[in-house]
Amino acid sequence: MLPEKLRSIFRKESEPASPAHHPSSLAGSSPARKPFKPNPPVTRVSRGLEQFFFEIRDLVGLSILDLAGATQENINFLTSLGHKIYSQDIVRSLDDAFGPDPAQQTNPALIEAFLRNNLDYAADTFDGVLLWDSLQFMGPALVNATVERLSQVMRPKSYLLAFFTANERVTEVMSYAFRIIDNRTILLAERGIRPSGQVFNNRNLEKLFAKFESVKFFLTRESLREVIVRR
Repeated sequence: MLPEKLRSIFRKESEPASPAHHPSSLAGSSPARKPFKPNPPVTRVSRGLEQFFFEIRDLVGLSILDLAGATQENINFLTSLGHKIYSQDIVRSLDDAFGPDPAQQTNPALIEAFLRNNLDYAADTFDGVLLWDSLQFMGPALVNATVERLSQVMRPKSYLLAFFTANERVTEVMSYAFRIIDNRTILLAERGIRPSGQVFNNRNLEKLFAKFESVKFFLTRESLREVIVRR
C-alpha cells in the first residue's frame, strides 16, 4: 500500500489540466491591447510659438485659425490680444472622414469632402494658422491637398505654425492637444498614438511649402521639429 501522501501526488499528476490553463486553450489568442493611459501634461517653451507671436506683434483684429480644436486657454489668450479665433479639430476629423484605413486618404472624393468640412473658407481669410501636429497623420495626397487649401485661405505675409517629429524612422507618433499658456509657452497633453502618414524631414518640408515665401525650422529637446511658414 502506498502512503496516502504518494497516492495524492499520483492522482494530481494524472488529472487533465483545467481548460483555463491548458496550453491548447491559448492557441490563436492575442494579448489584449492595453488602454491608453496618457502621461501628465507637460509645459514647455516653444520657439516656434514665440516666433509666431513675434511676427504678429502690435497687431489687433487678426483672424487666427486654430486646428487643434477649441480650448478655453487658446481662446482666452488669442482674444486677450484682440484677435478673432476660429477652431477646428482637424486630427479628429481624419477619423470621421477616412476611418481607420490609411488607403482611404488617397480617395479624391473623400479628400475634397474633408477639405470642405474643415477648411471651407473664402480666399485670404486668415492672418495666422496654428496647424500644430496635424500634418503628421496625413498621407502624401491628403497633406498636399491640405497645404494647397491652406495657401488659398491664408492672406499674403501671414504665418503658419506646424510641429513634426524629428525621428524619421518612426511609424507611429504621439498626438497632442496644445494649450497656449503665454506667447512662448505651451502645455502638451497626450491624446494617443496614431500612425504617421509619411516621413517629414527638412528637405521634403521645404518642398511641401514650396509655394510659400519662407520656411524656418526650430529643433526642440523633445525631438520635435517646429516649423514657421510665411505665406
